Amino acid sequence: MFKPLILSLFFTLSYLMPSHAAEPTAWDLFDWMEQSLKGEWVLSDPDQQIGTQSYKNPAVFPLIGTSTTATAYKLIGGDVVIQEDLLPNTKKQMVTMYHCKDIACTNLKATHYCSKQNQPEFLANLHESTPHKMIFECDMSTELCQSDEDHVHDIILELSDDNKHLKASYLSWQDKKPKSDSSIYYFDRK
Repeated sequence: MFKPLILSLFFTLSYLMPSHAAEPTAWDLFDWMEQSLKGEWVLSDPDQQIGTQSYKNPAVFPLIGTSTTATAYKLIGGDVVIQEDLLPNTKKQMVTMYHCKDIACTNLKATHYCSKQNQPEFLANLHESTPHKMIFECDMSTELCQSDEDHVHDIILELSDDNKHLKASYLSWQDKKPKSDSSIYYFDRK
């Protein structure tokens, strides 16, 4: 008699209690990126470049209001690497490669080939990343991420709910602290 009552109470409480989704795997994040980012993007109009002046850079500004690709994502390397080509055919062109950190794919790694003439390495923050917000943090086991050198320290890719708009933030650090002039761009799907 008590057992059915206890089970009924347990199931009722478990139904009412909020459930927490499991942390995504590296492959989950890779799939989200491939599905939502793949393709070409153009820079959004100036009135959409909220809280940033990055688009005013002389190498970038000519792309505003055109159909010229300003960033693109594609699968390469046997479909296990996502290549981000940022600001192609400009003096600020940069490439980031997103791929498994190790053979077991315990995390995603990113290497950013920067116009600052360095190559910071990142690891995905699987705990905070979602299908609409992918977060990569500087790999503190690398020399550059621990240095005083000006470098991109975080990459945050945020998508609109309909996957037609992208905010890409390349947050820079120097002297082991955040800089105020980080590169933030708003894109629209081409």
